[in-house]
Amino acid sequence: MQLPPVASLAVPGVLALITFLAYSSQILLLYLEPHPLEGKQVVTFNVLVFCLLLSYIRSVRTDAGQIPRVVQHEDNIATISQSHASKSRQRWCRRCEAVKPPRAHHCKVCKRCIPKMDHHCPWTANCVSHVTFPHFIRFLFYAVVAMSYLEYFLYIRCAVVWGNKDLPSYLGPTIVQYIHLFLLISTNSLTLFVLTILLIRNIWCLTVNTTTIEGWEIERHSTLVRRARHFGGFLDGPDGVRVRIKRQEFPYDIGIWANAKQGMGTGNILAWFWPLSASPSIESGLTFEENGFEDPSMSWPPPDPDRLQRKSIPAPRYGSGFTQDGPDYSAEESKKAFKVRQEADMLRWQGPEEDQVQRRKPYVKRLEALQEPSEVHYDGASDEQASDSGEEGWKNSEGERLRDFGVDEDAEFYDEEDNIPLSELIARRKGR
Repeated sequence: MQLPPVASLAVPGVLALITFLAYSSQILLLYLEPHPLEGKQVVTFNVLVFCLLLSYIRSVRTDAGQIPRVVQHEDNIATISQSHASKSRQRWCRRCEAVKPPRAHHCKVCKRCIPKMDHHCPWTANCVSHVTFPHFIRFLFYAVVAMSYLEYFLYIRCAVVWGNKDLPSYLGPTIVQYIHLFLLISTNSLTLFVLTILLIRNIWCLTVNTTTIEGWEIERHSTLVRRARHFGGFLDGPDGVRVRIKRQEFPYDIGIWANAKQGMGTGNILAWFWPLSASPSIESGLTFEENGFEDPSMSWPPPDPDRLQRKSIPAPRYGSGFTQDGPDYSAEESKKAFKVRQEADMLRWQGPEEDQVQRRKPYVKRLEALQEPSEVHYDGASDEQASDSGEEGWKNSEGERLRDFGVDEDAEFYDEEDNIPLSELIARRKGR
């Protein structure tokens, strides 16, 4: 019998945890001093648990959103990019074969571009996106409030148990009740601590209008700015391109109130706490208001020389220069070794140009190689090895890289398209 993957057990595990904390605790509290819960307390607690369950189910079941693929129609100009075509560079997802709107990212789990993707949450088995974020933050809010209320109940009972510690054992709880109480207080305290931090972080992201991925991009941009200071404000990109790097303000922070309205999908504060509130529409997640601090021609994320595709990938050339591969190689052995290398290189360069991911070496290694002009700046290791050692493996101060948020790094890190007209992007798709 084949066991189900661990990821498929996440949602049942969360529901089991909620059931254990919310309902087994109420049974235990019937038998612990000083007294069972009062009727008002029972109603209040169960209302909070109901809102928690409803918000969690909606964060699991609500579709995270799919970018309308209007570019499939030859006579239809992509409405996603039409409003941005004149002021920012186009982004093209070669996985979806479609224009990628601002703030969208390709999820490696959902296998599509997600509008305003925050991260793929393993505990909801769904992406936290422009559409699902209100349900997700409501789930966190009601979880923290409900568990705080339960913590209060448990604290009172624990204080009574501790105060009666010198009484004979038959006058206190049974050993099973002691174990149950210990499991409840430890599990609830730990979960409450973790979710409180997560709730505070998401409230912060809501007020400044950033996602978890954009927080990573902001830190990455600051790193590039520091690197560029040592090279006159420029960094080397692929094919010898010099990329100008200057500090760029995050464009989507438009004020606390406007940020909150955009993130929650409405300006009605009561609807922010109502578990049955409507999800934000897909259309509202295709374009976003900007604060105007930067030139309209600038877009987010800022230029990153390590995220640019190579303009052209030359096919390997072989001449008559290979005559010997080592001091002990005969001419015949050298010829056989050369053919092996040739076949391996030809396999490497097969396939469409846009599917050939060339992973750049980490910045530190390229910096060390500046003293050696012949050093190659692209990693020749296998994809599995390079994906862990290439520049896309860059981590922020919390030790996170793009793939930790559920992002398809090959589609995201090496798919940046600069200054490519929309007609050219559509023509590429038609040509395929």
